[in-house]
Amino acid sequence: MSRSRIVIVGAGFAGYQAARTLSRTLRGAVEIVLVNPNDYFLYMPLLPEVASGMLEPRRVSVSLAGTLPRVRLVLGEVDDIDFGQRRLRYVDPEGRSSQLDYDRLLLTVGSVNKLLPIPGVAEHAHGFRGMPEALYLRDHVNRQIALAAAADDEREAEARRTFVVVGAGYTGTEVAAHGKMFTDSLARQHNRNGSPGDEPSADRRRGGKDTGRSRWMLLDIAPRILPELDQRLSDTADKVLRKRGVDVRAGTSVKEATSEGVLLDDGEFVPTRSLIWCVGVRPDPLVQDLGLETQQGRLVVDEYLRVPGHPEVMACGDAAAVPDLTRPGEITPMTAQHAVRQGKTAGRNLAASFGHGASRPYKHHDLGFMVDLGGVQAAANPLRVPLSGPLANLVTRGYHLASMPGNRIRVLADWALDAVLPRQAAQLGLVRSWSVPLESSSPEVARVPAP
Repeated sequence: MSRSRIVIVGAGFAGYQAARTLSRTLRGAVEIVLVNPNDYFLYMPLLPEVASGMLEPRRVSVSLAGTLPRVRLVLGEVDDIDFGQRRLRYVDPEGRSSQLDYDRLLLTVGSVNKLLPIPGVAEHAHGFRGMPEALYLRDHVNRQIALAAAADDEREAEARRTFVVVGAGYTGTEVAAHGKMFTDSLARQHNRNGSPGDEPSADRRRGGKDTGRSRWMLLDIAPRILPELDQRLSDTADKVLRKRGVDVRAGTSVKEATSEGVLLDDGEFVPTRSLIWCVGVRPDPLVQDLGLETQQGRLVVDEYLRVPGHPEVMACGDAAAVPDLTRPGEITPMTAQHAVRQGKTAGRNLAASFGHGASRPYKHHDLGFMVDLGGVQAAANPLRVPLSGPLANLVTRGYHLASMPGNRIRVLADWALDAVLPRQAAQLGLVRSWSVPLESSSPEVARVPAP
């Protein structure tokens, strides 16, 4: 007799934790299959450090096969599910379509970049939801600083040294904070190889403008950055960014984007070649194609993470509208903290459906949030205790190391090297602009040319 099969779709925070919980609980009693486009779990909170040259890409990419024993990995993207037949269809990395039957199904397909109807944004902006986008941004920043250093036209050089980040939540704030340090380091390297008159220090001695420094702008329609945090921590982050030289514009957004720059809603036109879109996320488009009930674009589930009308199907993470039992009438926000804990609960409840343990509702109080501002700066409120500066940075990095399911020593090694060595100014050219479009339904997979 063949074993029953649990299929998990997606290996983000929720899917990974569910698979790990099931592997440890069932120990081979039930077949566990994980369907994901890549063979790694991406630790997204450290992705800004990849884009800014601090961490190497594989440091935040944890092997699924190497860390999930008794879980069979199937590489592919699910594009259709037949709930009546309990069967799903997926397309593998080589374009071949296959089917997979299931007895239990867990949907953790995650989220993609949130789009807004602003002219030119889809064509000229790039998001920050996957490794391909981070690698593209890393190369793009390197390239713009190098082209600026070689440009004869100062207006062109200034445009190339200007980077506009839209969205001052966790991701946007960290991208701007790390990005400013990265570009300043790159500019210093180029200036050392230029003529003495090109050095920023020489410009300052002459009393002129420091033309070698990069300009980073952080925009948000909210009245302050990091609106998710309390006012004190938001003010701390704002102060750090401004002191570093980031142009923070609260209550401001983009009205139009072009190949030459962005038009702000206050009428100012900012020449730039770099528009980084961090305004938020929306559930994976697969959710809307399933024909199931949704709330705010997310799959409706009960407090046990079950899909109504389909007792064999569960969902959690960004794709699911999970009731927030700590705030009756609301659903849990789309954060990694909730996804991790929902994944563990889903794993336990799936195991319980096979007689291993008992089901339990999902209930979790936020433990606080942390924002890495680069260098030794951070803002955090673990257990609602507000922290800033080096202590907050120590707590933030300690939390990330504890949360990562692998690669801890490698991450520590990269952090140590970054503290004593300059960032590497090297463009690999592996991810091109057209391969990471903002409207991609799969930001974790770079597009390839059609055959």
